[in-house]
Amino acid sequence: MEHVHLAAEEDDLYSGYNDYNPTFDSEELDNDAGFQQAVRTSHGRRPPMTAKFPGTAIGGRALGTSFGSRMPMASSMGRPMTGAVQDGAARPMTAVRAAGYSSAMTRGSTFDPLGQSKGPAPPLEGKSEDTPDEKVKILEKKVNDLIEESCLAHGHGDLQLSLDRAKEAGRKERALVRQREQSGNADHINLDLTYSVLFNLATQYANNDMYAEALNTYQVIVKNKMFSNAGRLKVNMANIHFKQKNYPKAIKLYRMALDQISNSHKEMRIKIMQNIGVVFIRMGQYSDAITSFEHIMSECPNIKTGFNLILCYYAIGDRERMKKAFQKLICVPLGIDEEDKYIPPNDDTHANLVIEAIKNDKLHQMERERKALAEKFIMTSAKLIAPAIEATFAAGFDWCVDMVKSSQYVELANDLEINKAITYLRQRDFNQVGAVETLKTFEKKDSRVKSAAATNLSFLYFLEKDYDQADRYADLAMTADRYNPAALINKGNTVFVKKDYEKAAEFYKEALRNDSSCTEALYNLGLTYKRLGRLEESLDCFLKLHAILRNSAQVMWQLANLFEMLEDPHQAIEWLMQLITVTPTDPQVLAKLGELYDSEGDKSQAFQYYQESFRYFPSNIDVIEWLGAYYIDTQFCEKAIQYFERATLIQPTQVKWQLMVASCYRRSGNYQKALETYKDIHRKFPENVECLRFLVRLCTDMGMKEVQDYATKLKKVEKMKEIREQRVKSAREGSTRGTRREGSASSVGTPDPVRHLPKKDSEVDIKADSGHSSHGTSAKGERLSAKMRALPGSNEPYEASSQRDIDASYVDPLGAPMERPKTAAKKRNEDDDFADEELGDDLLPE
Repeated sequence: MEHVHLAAEEDDLYSGYNDYNPTFDSEELDNDAGFQQAVRTSHGRRPPMTAKFPGTAIGGRALGTSFGSRMPMASSMGRPMTGAVQDGAARPMTAVRAAGYSSAMTRGSTFDPLGQSKGPAPPLEGKSEDTPDEKVKILEKKVNDLIEESCLAHGHGDLQLSLDRAKEAGRKERALVRQREQSGNADHINLDLTYSVLFNLATQYANNDMYAEALNTYQVIVKNKMFSNAGRLKVNMANIHFKQKNYPKAIKLYRMALDQISNSHKEMRIKIMQNIGVVFIRMGQYSDAITSFEHIMSECPNIKTGFNLILCYYAIGDRERMKKAFQKLICVPLGIDEEDKYIPPNDDTHANLVIEAIKNDKLHQMERERKALAEKFIMTSAKLIAPAIEATFAAGFDWCVDMVKSSQYVELANDLEINKAITYLRQRDFNQVGAVETLKTFEKKDSRVKSAAATNLSFLYFLEKDYDQADRYADLAMTADRYNPAALINKGNTVFVKKDYEKAAEFYKEALRNDSSCTEALYNLGLTYKRLGRLEESLDCFLKLHAILRNSAQVMWQLANLFEMLEDPHQAIEWLMQLITVTPTDPQVLAKLGELYDSEGDKSQAFQYYQESFRYFPSNIDVIEWLGAYYIDTQFCEKAIQYFERATLIQPTQVKWQLMVASCYRRSGNYQKALETYKDIHRKFPENVECLRFLVRLCTDMGMKEVQDYATKLKKVEKMKEIREQRVKSAREGSTRGTRREGSASSVGTPDPVRHLPKKDSEVDIKADSGHSSHGTSAKGERLSAKMRALPGSNEPYEASSQRDIDASYVDPLGAPMERPKTAAKKRNEDDDFADEELGDDLLPE
């Protein structure tokens, strides 16, 4: 009985759940050889065979279920054993087949769950481009590419190319719309693409200053009700009218755009109102502009609006509201981090690295720019309203300084006080209670402010030619800030005026090492090398300076002067020709060109430039003298008369000009006018021998009775002249004897005294007087010796005069002001209309 097993005793409650009918196994149809054969051949059309086992068409197929051949059952219910092996195939652990198992798999077959043994999949079928939908998609892509190319071209600065691409995109977009209409998809038009094309086209029209076309394109967008938020584009239309100075139309469009923008877009509304205020300022309607700016300052204050509000109050002259607006301006929050954030701690290496990385990133640069802009507006506002808010500008500056000290811009207070001193300078107030006294208050301040104040003081004392004080404050400025190039320049200038050129050059070089863009140091270094005779090095300095300052007249003049000193007149003429393109009406430059052409033997070109110089400055004696001599040389004596008459007006005590006028009348055959002129000269200068001789000759030739009187006067004057010359000669001989007697022991090597040879009475002594610089300053220039044709002798009235060469000295016209070194002072806000200019850049000491 122990070997008898009853079925009921071992009956499993979960039996039958794992039974699986292979008829429903669709996943293994790929591996079913019978099924695949039926599909490929006509085997599937044969009458069905009676299956040995249910669910298959082939009786001998191995099944992985409880049907078919299997191992002996372990129970009387026919439940298969788990994990049994049937006909060499591994049976799965459960009735649901796992990946990699199949009914046809045998032992030793390759495991290939992804079916890679079948080879690659066939290529995808290409889509036909002939379908309407494909054509539409291709056109849309082309339009988008053209819009992108247009934007990129504008970013690169090629405005014409950007406009061409925008126009082409517009043509493609219209072709796209027609394509949709032809295919019957007119309801599926891409409005976003149409809007992008029109907006880009209008923008490119405006960038190319084609305002009428831009306005028409914007009008097309605005009138189309299908475009949402198109009303905002009226702001762009208003901007175009603003550029065209059509201010009423601009205000109308700004207000229309403001009405179409909801209150949720607060920032956009504020910007539009700011534009409205600016347009009112252009129209001169300051009260309306004030209304707009006040509303902005109450809703969302910003620096620019506060500055514009101060300008409006200044325009209407409202002192109290100017003060209130300035207080609001300095209270505007900037929204930037404090500079202490970027100070690295000493103990945290990771934090130091992070701070070093963000110290100069884009965000910090933007913060610095915003702060610099705020400081610029505050400084400009203070300098603007300070003279207007109080009785004196000093009291106004003091009020502004007090307000700034109590704000977040404490460091600007010192700069405001320096600007107060500079305002004194502009008012020519150099006394102790003015600029100097104000600047001296900074001697005990921090190093930066002390250096700036000392630099300005050094400049002031240099202008007053108090070189000791200038040197003292230059040293003080260098001590406070050794890297201050302005202080080094002022120090070099004080050494330059003491003629210690080598030491001055060292200071200028140090200033250039600290600031390679310091043009004052480079200019002064070139002058120093010129004084030292190192002309090639001086030429290099001025050529470098010309590369920086392309249109500087002073630099071009120095280059021309250096080439003239290097005996290269052709290069000197080239530089002077460039100079007259910058200053075409400078008479001294034109005169110098005439002198150079005359030295080269080109009389016609010399005459042209001398004539132009005389036209712009008819009081230059050198030019008048040359022109008169030129006309006499070319036998046009009557034309020379006007020039010598002008010389007579300029130098009425010089008899030579009046004698030349009379000589010109005589040479042109107008003897009566010549006689009257000689008589007039005799009345003014009765002891002039030349005049009496000509009177005697003219009266004799014309048979006049006055000849005897003039002859008697001539004899008396000649006798007096001889007596005077004998006295001078005897006095000179006596002094020479006494000098030789006293210095007989030391007379070896002493040069002989200069002997003054008496001139012939027929010669007229003509000397060039110092010319006046057209730049308003005068100094001793370098005299350049030039040869001119002699004026005809006055004692030969009826025959041709022999040509004589006489020496005439000409003063370098622009050399005088250029030879002084440029001074430097503290410089701030050079791009601001109200900002103080750098002292000494263009001012040269008198």
